[in-house]
Amino acid sequence: MIRFSFGAQRLASGLIAGAVLLSLAATPSQAAAKIQRLVSPGGIEAWFVQDATVPLIAMEYAFAGGAAQDPAGKPGVGNLVAGLLDEGSGDLDSKTFHERLERRAIELSFSSTRDTFRGSLRMLKDNKDEAFDLLQLALTSPHFNAADVERIRAQVLSGLRRDTTNPTSMASRKFLELAFGDHPYGRQGNGTLDSVPKIDVADMKDYVRRVIAKDTLRIAVVGDVDPDALGKLLDKTFGGLPAKASLTAIADVEATKPPQRAFVPLDVPQTVVTFGGPGVRRNDPNFMAAYVVNHILGGGGLSSRLYKEVREKRGLAYSVYESLLWMDRSALFIGNTGTRADRAGETVDAIEKEIRRIAEEGPTQKELDEAKSYLKGSQMLALDTSSKLAGALLQYQLDKLPIDYIEKRNAIVDAVTLDDAKKAAQRLWGQGLLTVIVGRAPQAAVQPAAAAPKAN
Repeated sequence: MIRFSFGAQRLASGLIAGAVLLSLAATPSQAAAKIQRLVSPGGIEAWFVQDATVPLIAMEYAFAGGAAQDPAGKPGVGNLVAGLLDEGSGDLDSKTFHERLERRAIELSFSSTRDTFRGSLRMLKDNKDEAFDLLQLALTSPHFNAADVERIRAQVLSGLRRDTTNPTSMASRKFLELAFGDHPYGRQGNGTLDSVPKIDVADMKDYVRRVIAKDTLRIAVVGDVDPDALGKLLDKTFGGLPAKASLTAIADVEATKPPQRAFVPLDVPQTVVTFGGPGVRRNDPNFMAAYVVNHILGGGGLSSRLYKEVREKRGLAYSVYESLLWMDRSALFIGNTGTRADRAGETVDAIEKEIRRIAEEGPTQKELDEAKSYLKGSQMLALDTSSKLAGALLQYQLDKLPIDYIEKRNAIVDAVTLDDAKKAAQRLWGQGLLTVIVGRAPQAAVQPAAAAPKAN
């Protein structure tokens, strides 16, 4: 069962998952007080919340690596592996494997993000033994049967072909190339029309051998299971994996210095604009100041400056947003909007004007207070399912945050001063923007799109 992960069409939204998770947390009374560090008899560690409210168990886990570990000439290997691990393993062919999942209402999936190879498992309490057994088979003895490989490859290629005429996909892909050049972060995580046909089973088996190992494994579990039973399940599932990964070293990289602009011609009525630049790493002491001021500029939905200037005042676009994104070896801010072809120039000018204004002046005290209030209050309303909480706890581990981060977070937000926010705004946006525009050429934008030929 193929699951596209980190496709170019999802860059502007999919890449912000970490940013979204930062603003989502469970209330301390319901989650933080119950988060425990569990270590199985075999030494497998997990962050665990025991919750018997409903008879469900959710587990999220990740191995270091992801798409950055794809061979230089073959981007998309990790994405294909993610699509094939549950297509038959052990003594079960693809059909039988999925029948067992469906019979027990077990949800199992894999994905390759930029820095991690991830998995998700969700099941009823009574089906936990079978669910963990199937996961263990998928991780340790995937078939990579020729027929399954070609079926999944065909699905990936079909998606990539659609991307070649999708302005959002094209803008996202070009933005990565502009920001990171030939660094692994500049490559497409789901591969290219040229690379995917060249990937063979040996490439996928080598990826599994190098990436899926215990030393980089991070696990979060939330649900109705006692610690002793969970420890045994973790040992049975992950205990047989190789002790150490064999990862290719990925160099730190700073995104290309703004300002730069790229235009990609495409004869479509609506022009897509993707903009961004160097961001702030998650371990930077000034990260929270940047996160708060970014909420003011483009992350606050209807209340953000960009929304008010571009949508409300000028009616240039239906939506516009901007987010902080962080990876293991770099960081970005990135935004996106779509507008009528003949108003693309005006839209870019409006975005650049607002970027310059906040870089030069910073936010107001009122804006800062409102942003902090929202960011603190939002955690009380979020993570209302075991799966969401497990996903957040996994992200906190990947971000190397303490296990009591949920309890500390509001104090960290509160500590951001107006001076901190102004400095963060200057740091983020003072140099201008990397901008990618996909659409009709300016001289053609005032003309209607060419009519499609009529069928005979």
